[in-house]
Amino acid sequence: MNTQSACDSRRPRYLPARDLPERAFDAQRIFGTRRGGAAATKVCIYSHDTFGLGHLRRNLAIADQLLRSENPFEVWLLTGSPVIRQLPLPAGLHVQPLPPVVKTGAERYAARAPGQVFGLTKGYREALIMKLVGEQCPDVFLVDHAPAGMNGELLSTLALIRNELPRTRTVLGLRDILDSPESVRRTWQEQDIPALIEHAYDDLFVYGSERLHDVVSAYGLSAKLAQRVKYCGYVVGPARFEQLRAAANGKVCWDRQRSGSRPVVLVTAGGGGDGHFLMDAYLQGVCKGAANDFYSVIVTGPLMPGPESEALQAAAAGRDDVEIVAFATEPMPSIRAADLVVSMAGYNTCVELLAARKKAILVPRSVPRQEQKLRADLLAGLGLFESVEADAATAATLAHRVPRALAAPLAGEACWAAVDLRGAERVAAELAPRALRVEHLAENLA
Repeated sequence: MNTQSACDSRRPRYLPARDLPERAFDAQRIFGTRRGGAAATKVCIYSHDTFGLGHLRRNLAIADQLLRSENPFEVWLLTGSPVIRQLPLPAGLHVQPLPPVVKTGAERYAARAPGQVFGLTKGYREALIMKLVGEQCPDVFLVDHAPAGMNGELLSTLALIRNELPRTRTVLGLRDILDSPESVRRTWQEQDIPALIEHAYDDLFVYGSERLHDVVSAYGLSAKLAQRVKYCGYVVGPARFEQLRAAANGKVCWDRQRSGSRPVVLVTAGGGGDGHFLMDAYLQGVCKGAANDFYSVIVTGPLMPGPESEALQAAAAGRDDVEIVAFATEPMPSIRAADLVVSMAGYNTCVELLAARKKAILVPRSVPRQEQKLRADLLAGLGLFESVEADAATAATLAHRVPRALAAPLAGEACWAAVDLRGAERVAAELAPRALRVEHLAENLA
């Protein structure tokens, strides 16, 4: 009997379970072109991506900056986004997809695909993460947003790094505003997050400005953790700035022939998973009754449920001043070309509006977190954007505010200059080979 048949004869009878939905996920890696050779600094970026596109876009911007840097980097991205294959990826990026899950509530998750068991999905994600880190032995493990990972899935990998990969530098990257300070402190204390950060992470990168939002005081970080904090500025990748420069010739997501010479209002909510309330309120308030003298483009997003998207299509049917678009793969050209943007107040959306220096009305959600409302209030306080409450009066408020905002002048230069957009550039500088060697040398001499 040959080896193969011997192995076949010993297989247990339960193996046909491989046909179950949990096995249907395609974990095949998306390989980029290797660059930099053995001298390249290897960076693994973890992006849990359980809801929306914000985390993924921010990490793609960082990866893009690293791969364009004069220093040689090899970059791997671990992502749970279900749309990773639909987005343009930076040249040279390696991607390890993770089985997608969706957030169903505060610290509650479920497998995104019907019929999958969450425990098995989480276990597979955890195994893929540990396998990649063990194989690649990265110089840097950069974790986005969630110190322990989705539902604690990073704990085994962080323990592996601390005990068996002493040369791997662990970095936690946080957007500046996570939630209300009281909520963050309470949640972090309940989950023992400060102790985890202290023991598992060498650095804490804040994707924001200390002058605008001091995370050390807001979240009650200890003096020891405060020493590891580096404020990088808001993250905008080089591809975004290239799109801004090429905006005059960029392809927008709407029908230019249909819009004609009318001013364009772009309505967007990122991935669209929780954006129906905004778009419905816009249609009920701004696009009710007679046609407007401006053209409204509503981008539902790839994650909006089908019935919600269909309801918006029905509400806009027959109107010459409204166009419904399913998805804009690259939103920046459309943002740049619009005369006004109406959106929620997610991190990436706001950063792209800031980079484009665009007039905008923000309609932040206030549940399950206060993050968007706090960000919208901060930017409105700087005189950059308008902020509108998401409540029963949103439709009427937008009907009044949109025409007024179209006619209003753009914010002045001093307002825009108050916001630092060099986050991706500073991350690349902090992770440059020379910087890493100097820091490790200092630690070894201490």
